[in-house]
Amino acid sequence: LKFDKQINSVVKSCFYHLQRFCKSQTCFFFKELYPCYSVLMNELIFLSPAAERLRHILREEDEPTPTLFTEMDTLQHEGGEMEWKESARWVKFEEKVEEGGERWSKPHVSTLSLHSLFELRTCLQTGCILLDLEGYSLPQIVDDIIEKQVQDGLIAPEIREKISFVLLRKHRHQTKKPIHRSLADIGKSSPSNRSPSPSPRSGSGFHRSTEDLRARESGGLSKLRESLKNKFMKKIPRDAEASNVLIGEVDFLDKPFVAFVRLAQAATLGGLTEVPVPTRFLFVLLGPNGKAKSYNEIGRAMATLMVDDLFSDVAYKARDREDLIAGIDEFLDEVIVLPPGEWDPKIRIEPPKKLPSAEMRKSVFSLNELGQPNGNAGGGAASAEDEEMPAPHELGEELKFTGRFCGGLWLDIKRKVPWFLSDFYEGFHIQSISAVLFIYLGCITNAITFGGLLGDATDNYQGVMESFLGTALAGVVFCLFGGQPLIILSSTGPILIFEKLLYEFSMNNDIDYMEIRLWIGLHSCLQCLILVATDASYIIKYMTRFTEEGFSSLISFIFISDALKKMMSIFNYYPINRDFKPDYITSYRCDCQAPDQGESDPDPTRLNLRQFNFSALDWNQLSKKECLWFGGSLVGKSCKYVPDLAMLSFILFFGTYSMTISLKKFKASRYFPTKCRTFIADFAIIVSILVFCALDYVMSLDTPKLHVPTQIKPTRPDRGWIVMPFGKNPWWMCLASFVPALLVTILIFMDQQITAVIVNRKENKLKKGCGYHLDLFWVGILMAVCSFMGLPWYVAATVISIAHIDSLKMESESSAPGEQPQFLGVREQRLTGVLVFVLTGVSVFLAPILQYIPMPVLYGVFLYMGVASLHGIQFWERMKLFLMPAKHQPDFVFLRHVPLRRVHLFTLVQITCLAVLWILKSTMAAIIFPVMILGLMVVRKMLDLIFSQHDLAWLDDILPDKDKKRKEDEKKKKEKKKAGKSEEHNNSDEEVSLDF
Repeated sequence: LKFDKQINSVVKSCFYHLQRFCKSQTCFFFKELYPCYSVLMNELIFLSPAAERLRHILREEDEPTPTLFTEMDTLQHEGGEMEWKESARWVKFEEKVEEGGERWSKPHVSTLSLHSLFELRTCLQTGCILLDLEGYSLPQIVDDIIEKQVQDGLIAPEIREKISFVLLRKHRHQTKKPIHRSLADIGKSSPSNRSPSPSPRSGSGFHRSTEDLRARESGGLSKLRESLKNKFMKKIPRDAEASNVLIGEVDFLDKPFVAFVRLAQAATLGGLTEVPVPTRFLFVLLGPNGKAKSYNEIGRAMATLMVDDLFSDVAYKARDREDLIAGIDEFLDEVIVLPPGEWDPKIRIEPPKKLPSAEMRKSVFSLNELGQPNGNAGGGAASAEDEEMPAPHELGEELKFTGRFCGGLWLDIKRKVPWFLSDFYEGFHIQSISAVLFIYLGCITNAITFGGLLGDATDNYQGVMESFLGTALAGVVFCLFGGQPLIILSSTGPILIFEKLLYEFSMNNDIDYMEIRLWIGLHSCLQCLILVATDASYIIKYMTRFTEEGFSSLISFIFISDALKKMMSIFNYYPINRDFKPDYITSYRCDCQAPDQGESDPDPTRLNLRQFNFSALDWNQLSKKECLWFGGSLVGKSCKYVPDLAMLSFILFFGTYSMTISLKKFKASRYFPTKCRTFIADFAIIVSILVFCALDYVMSLDTPKLHVPTQIKPTRPDRGWIVMPFGKNPWWMCLASFVPALLVTILIFMDQQITAVIVNRKENKLKKGCGYHLDLFWVGILMAVCSFMGLPWYVAATVISIAHIDSLKMESESSAPGEQPQFLGVREQRLTGVLVFVLTGVSVFLAPILQYIPMPVLYGVFLYMGVASLHGIQFWERMKLFLMPAKHQPDFVFLRHVPLRRVHLFTLVQITCLAVLWILKSTMAAIIFPVMILGLMVVRKMLDLIFSQHDLAWLDDILPDKDKKRKEDEKKKKEKKKAGKSEEHNNSDEEVSLDF
């Protein structure tokens, strides 16, 4: 079937309207009547005539059209005088001037009557349309409008002057009233002094012009300067343009006077607009008396259309009247009607937190992307975003297998070098200060915690000092030269378990621990470099959301659990006296009792005390520490209890966590200006720490404090800063260490790359690319350096890295009133990471200041980091569905496409895997933790046998092989279908020729 362009358009239109009228019966009817119908259905794109027209208007890939600010002015009559008064404005949502005339309403979604849209359509069909008018002043534009109306015979020449007089009346705009007002102002605006009808002289909250617009051009600069002070300008994007809607009723017209004007170049028309934004569009509607409400609704409909993303594009690119009508028709196709008996139109609809994508609507009219017929979004149907399958699991070109020696590493270096300088100067922002302090406190707490645990596990071969220096060295090098500087390196639990087992093995077999550790580190470094050279990070693409969320959730729960355990240890060290009775307070005391002098003292550290004259001591004046040192014993009911410390520690712990959560949410509150809320949210953690440190200082109780080494020297006196590779151990030990090094390499590889995948998620909108191979290269090099210096090994820390990302998120500064700030991405730079680790290194010299920070406050920060990293994880959201009745469950996209029982089954599989990992982590078998992470990938592969690819596409990601196979199957089906259509087409031609 070959149609020329005109017949093709007619046939499309016919089929479209018949389908809308007859639904499926049309398809059956035409299949019986005309055998070629199935071919026609597949070959033609059925769009409405309006949509077909818009496809040709919007197909050109021009520059994006400016954002439109729309202002609607209404003509007011008072005492024989007329003036234009601002009644509403739009940037994205509608704001009305309240009836009191002293304030703007809250931004809300415009609710329009369907009748007003049809009346607007009629106005544009019959009114005057001037496109690309050359006009630079309002009087000139008004004269051109009236001249065009007279030429077209729409108005009589006799009323030319009257219309011009009305349109050039003065404008007054709603401005913000100062907080302090004079008594005279209050008296003028009091109810007793205000007339029922709006007087042009009443209400000091209005800015009024006193001259005619024809004479205003000379004073335009002063008006512009005054308008520049309007704070509302901050809500309007740069390079925005204005559309003005003028609505009014007059007594000399017997039919409406309608004009729609688009200027060839945007121009500032005196005081026509409340903000200094050049006007591009002008819509005028004047009509006979008695229909003010109807005119107002038509004006609101026009203003709402002008801020609609699609119609504004049409308005900019329209070539004639029919293009504008097509834009309204498309709007009507997508509009949703609310039943009048089920919704009160007086109720203002709050702006939604998430707006539908305008690009999805525009893609329907793109010749490159053939979309669905219009009407999909209306009537409660699913949006285009929901109807489409989720995007396939892709991690970008960074993980493509090159097949060349060090091919991936070379591409990473080429990708990161152009951004190297910007990675530093882009970090100079006030937000970076908050991020540095937040991550610094998390890092030193982690360094002290793991340093202490390492000291206990290795008999102080590695301790807090080694942890501080190793964190500083590894962190600075990685942040300076790594592929993803937003990743924070730290010691991890599996590494701690490995160090403990290795030390015990060395002591039991008379092996030098530091020497064998050095060879394990060197072998692991070599293995990491081999993985880098062979592009082994390629396998990361098989880690879907199932594996990522399992790993991330486990680390988050470990942070939460450790914070709670540390808090409980304080309660154990400073127990609460549960049997305390206020009436028996006199019986609670603790005395130091002298030891029996004839009793032998087995403690060798106190052998020199045997000759000491104990009778000379005043045992009742000794402190607890002194009493125990001299061999005394504590006697009394209150000796094992320490009042207040446990409860104050809990207040500091929970208060820090709660205040941080509250201040982070303060950004979305209604109090204080936007900049103030943003500043408080950015510095939420720092403010919380300072507040509760101050509380601890005021209470003056001896709560556990942060202890930082004050001298740079090894924790163990009998070791130095350099570990020699050959010493006590036999020569074959350097070869045998290859086997345990393999386990360490798997641990390092999995921890590093899974954290990198989580950090590089597309949701974070990173723009400077990733560097998986470059990251692993530097982690391997640092393994060798730390092994030679006897420092702990470091790898990417998931929770702290996520916290680093969250602290550097950027949002749009100028957003329309009522519109939620848009997430723009993350401030990608190296400066914050470098400063964090430099501060960690010099923390030894900051010990006098850091010693005032209570440990419960830092435990509260740990708890916050663990809870905050769970935010946005789909697994966590699905877990909460178990506790919700179906009718109260959130409207998640996957619930629309996957049965609830299948969702619960998938979640139970993840919970089971997480429980196995948790049990494994809590035992000595934690050394095989990285192997179990690989086990998650095996479990995910087995899920293909239980769940369909459709369900997995919504709940997880489709594995690359499955996605490739699915695409090949679809391609084969299309080819087979195309071949069948071709054969059917030939048969149909033969049948048609026989019939004719």
